[in-house]
Amino acid sequence: MRLEGKVAIITGASSGIGYETAVLFAGEGAKVVLAARRKERLEELAERIHGTGGEAVVVAADVTKREDCIRVAKEAEDAYGRIDILVNNAGIADKHMPIDLCTPEWWDEVILTDQTSVYYMSKAALEYMVNNETGSIVNVSSIGGVFGSAGISYSAAKSAVLGMTKNIAIQYAAKGIRCNAVCPGPTPTELNTPEKMKTFHMDFADQCAQHMNLSLPEATAEDQANSILFFASDEAKAVTGQILVVDHGCTL
Repeated sequence: MRLEGKVAIITGASSGIGYETAVLFAGEGAKVVLAARRKERLEELAERIHGTGGEAVVVAADVTKREDCIRVAKEAEDAYGRIDILVNNAGIADKHMPIDLCTPEWWDEVILTDQTSVYYMSKAALEYMVNNETGSIVNVSSIGGVFGSAGISYSAAKSAVLGMTKNIAIQYAAKGIRCNAVCPGPTPTELNTPEKMKTFHMDFADQCAQHMNLSLPEATAEDQANSILFFASDEAKAVTGQILVVDHGCTL
């Protein structure tokens, strides 16, 4: 019960890392606010959590829209009276588009979804966290943000998330609010199924793969959720502005 009594917003909760994080957090005693675009999937997840004695509310939202992010934070506050944890997990898959093939439209879509949404959602949640003088923001970045081993737009967005993580940590270190980031390595989710990967630029993906040891095991969504849990919990109460790569050492 490492999160007993805490209220956690999890974006992108309808699948993958967000889904597993929501299940884990609820099992650790948190009241979870499930945010994503697919309401039906969120309701199924909420039903699973309720079935195990947990608490969850569903907020269908598109975090690329500032007004939706404001609404998610307000509904969390209205439902539970506080916001203790924000997990910025929502994002779209990397298609490994190199700069010469990345269209302005794809650049804008990735930056909006994987970078700007983190700004919108953090800004909205911080207004409530400041009132409580406590809080933990956990951003889900990527090894692409650390090593540039992804498409140009994805690498840029995920790198920016790391910059925002440190910047927020500096501002709020004296106010009881922490901000850290998890950087998943290869992790099977709905975003990178074989069907989805048919849309990837595999030549550049293969170039990037030369800088990683892909013979090592892949991390699971549960592995990523456990790392997020550490940052969210009071076990990490003295940890802020830190970046944790979770990849079985494939980038060492």
